[in-house]
Amino acid sequence: MGGVVGAVRLVALVRGRVQGVGFRFWTRSRALELGLSGWARNLADGHVEVVAEGSRDACHALLAALRGPEAPGRVDAVVPSFEVPRGDLDGFVTG
Repeated sequence: MGGVVGAVRLVALVRGRVQGVGFRFWTRSRALELGLSGWARNLADGHVEVVAEGSRDACHALLAALRGPEAPGRVDAVVPSFEVPRGDLDGFVTG
């Protein structure tokens, strides 16, 4: 990211039936389409954590997709926070 004007880091906790339904891989596809770097990973409590860095507009578009009707499974809530980008992400992975 290093020095991209308007870059942000989105950290989103996704609640609902989002494990075992292809949600992380779907999220990865959306993020790559938007030019974002980061990850989506399952948490032990059943939630999915999504971390993405890129332009503010792209991060907001990913956030809208996570909340949208096309997301696999059932999304009950998405709790986002925006941070200063660290520039330490390369590609978008699932874990």
